[in-house]
Amino acid sequence: MKITHASHLDNAELTAELSRLARCEREAAAALIVHLAEFDVRRLFEGAGHSSLFKYCMAVLHLSEDAVYNRITAARMARQYPVIIEGLESGALSLTTVRLLAARLTPENHQELLAAASGKGKQAVEELLAHRYPQPDVAARVRKVPRPRVEADADVAVTAASTPKTGPPVVAGAPLTAVSPVVPDVPLVPTVSATTPLALPPAPARAMVRPLAPERYEIRFTASGATREKLRVAQDLLGHAIPSGDIAQVFDRALTLLVADLSKKKFAATERPRRGRCQSDKSRNIPAEVQRRVDARDARRCRFVAPDGRRCDERRFLEYHHVVPYAAGGRPTVDNIELRCRAHNGCEVTRFFGPGKRRTRDDAGRDVRAADGAREGAGNSFWNDLSSKARGRT
Repeated sequence: MKITHASHLDNAELTAELSRLARCEREAAAALIVHLAEFDVRRLFEGAGHSSLFKYCMAVLHLSEDAVYNRITAARMARQYPVIIEGLESGALSLTTVRLLAARLTPENHQELLAAASGKGKQAVEELLAHRYPQPDVAARVRKVPRPRVEADADVAVTAASTPKTGPPVVAGAPLTAVSPVVPDVPLVPTVSATTPLALPPAPARAMVRPLAPERYEIRFTASGATREKLRVAQDLLGHAIPSGDIAQVFDRALTLLVADLSKKKFAATERPRRGRCQSDKSRNIPAEVQRRVDARDARRCRFVAPDGRRCDERRFLEYHHVVPYAAGGRPTVDNIELRCRAHNGCEVTRFFGPGKRRTRDDAGRDVRAADGAREGAGNSFWNDLSSKARGRT
């Protein structure tokens, strides 16, 4: 297949071609699943000198281990429930979705369960399965993890469920427990990794959270010795309120305070708002009252709406966006301020000012560092103003 550049296509042609290629890829994947299922039934991999279909796919078809596992699982499920092929072709189901559902599909429930998972991503499907097939809570514990042979602070692994549980306080320096190897037929146990950087560190675990039941999650992460000590101090200070020292309750209290503090800093959130002070009509400052009202109106989500009516669902890296840019006389009012993610804030800059005017976070950081360095060397008030403007860009 000859691959050519796509730079000669205009925006509409590029979008249409991308959709066509994605459709072709889904159809090719579904066709591969159909043929792989028949190949598996006939056990043709044995005649080719391979002991399993898994090894044949890796050696002959040159697929990765994850790709082989997903496709073999989907092929065997599709033989039992052909409706899976239709879902793969249309895009309603993905290979990952089929793998997650495989252990729960039965002749009685497969139609309803596949329909419920249609159009959902991995996290949503995990939530669906946790709701329908709840699992027991995991026990809160603290244990040491194996250390690489380098000089570093001791790390500990912390495991906690999102719902309170009773039990004895967690003891520091719990004995090391062996970690079971991952078996291909068993879903991976998601983990959240927050490990202090080490010299020559091992490959980090994937950051994940596993739902156990409705509104209940297993959360795992690796913490530094300093974090473990803070947890111990928090457990001691909360001894009267949480006699068991339950990690889930301690972290819930800590996160409640952290979210409140960050909301106050980013969105001026407060239970007792005060009347704002008057400011100049030329001021770029966005009043706290405007921030609060915009936050409530936009529900802390990017407000960009595509031409087809789809609203961006990004909730991270939010910035205050001037509908009419400040440089064009836009005022910091509720009607003129919206929440935008960084990508769509920059998109509006390009749309209004043209290509080449869009600034990234790295650009702003370089401006601030350059301004700070010049200010220290020259002591000129001009650099103070420049640094302040760089830090205040949205």
